[in-house]
Amino acid sequence: MPDPPILPAGFLAAGIHCGIKSDPQKHDLSLFVSERPSVAAGVFTTNRVCGAPITVCRERVPSATIRAVLINSGNANACTGQRGIDDAKSSAKNVSSRLNCQEEDVLVLSTGVIGRLLPMESLSAGVPTLINQLANTSDAFRQAARGMMTTDTVPKQSVRRVEMGGGTVTVSGAAKGAAMIAPNMATMLAVVMTDAVISRIDADAILRASVERTFNRISIDGHTSTSDAVLLMANGASGVDTTNEVAKDAVASAIAAVCGELCEAIVRDAEGATHFVTVDVQGLLTEEDAVRVARAVADSPLVKTAIAGADPNWGRVISAAGHSGVFFEEQELSLDMNGVSVYRDGIPRPFDAKALSTAIRESRDTSLLLTFAKGDASARILTSDLTAEYVRLNADYTT
Repeated sequence: MPDPPILPAGFLAAGIHCGIKSDPQKHDLSLFVSERPSVAAGVFTTNRVCGAPITVCRERVPSATIRAVLINSGNANACTGQRGIDDAKSSAKNVSSRLNCQEEDVLVLSTGVIGRLLPMESLSAGVPTLINQLANTSDAFRQAARGMMTTDTVPKQSVRRVEMGGGTVTVSGAAKGAAMIAPNMATMLAVVMTDAVISRIDADAILRASVERTFNRISIDGHTSTSDAVLLMANGASGVDTTNEVAKDAVASAIAAVCGELCEAIVRDAEGATHFVTVDVQGLLTEEDAVRVARAVADSPLVKTAIAGADPNWGRVISAAGHSGVFFEEQELSLDMNGVSVYRDGIPRPFDAKALSTAIRESRDTSLLLTFAKGDASARILTSDLTAEYVRLNADYTT
């Protein structure tokens, strides 16, 4: 068994039920704290309609003095006007007063139902309990990851440790997400922490590069939410300086690996899904073109429902690629499904449809490989199938 995820040096975490969710067995409030001021960067939703906490966070990062991230689930605090902004700031102030730091040094995130005011009495009453339970243990980290969950079935965590000349750097992350996931600053919340010494400029650049190759390349239902956020905190508690290029690259790789593992966990936990789908596109002129084709395939409801039904209907995949907006000739495209060649250089290939259907049905993992004869650029998007259970879950979400 792998070791449980751990927190980097100088970080504390806690997660509790405070009453935002009706089920007392479900956590709904989490806190991640750095015992010292930390460099912080953030990447946020591209949705023009965004949650109040996103507006507040955008004003506060990048920063070199962030101490904490407070997260509630069960209520998105989105489309709530000035009251929502005031509640987000009040929540941050409640935490900052107990950590003896400035209100601006506390970030806030919310996830859940849109258009409902936060139950501030419950949230405010939960903060002292949350503070009292802060710890640097793997269990505290797990409880905090639980407090971020909405329709998630499992908490999502990842950790990497990097040995360097100056010591050991730890990078740890927690995320939530199971629906409203689209590759456009993907639709979820994530907090990534490290005890490395990173400059504010480097933290921002490293996070944006990691997000572009990970969170921006997953899709469950093609919907970009109001609450997307990925935050990076680096408190320097390890004493390991990453200003030289070799150390910086090593830490950046660890951060990208943590983000990538959290992304895979999100897609594997997709609402109602029975398949985890990898869409690989290779052989195009630019990476941008490869991403566009992969997204078109990953977001296609016809492709997703075919996989749900274990139907090797490869024409749907080819058709999705054709309307991606990327120019190519039919004879420049080939397709493999689960390693089986079904379409080669614009011509259908003979294959055992029944055997391929059985292979799709009996494995949770499905692979689609689209190969073009145009260039050397490639891209990968992770997605899921689309099932009747997804429809049921979202049809009944608030009722």
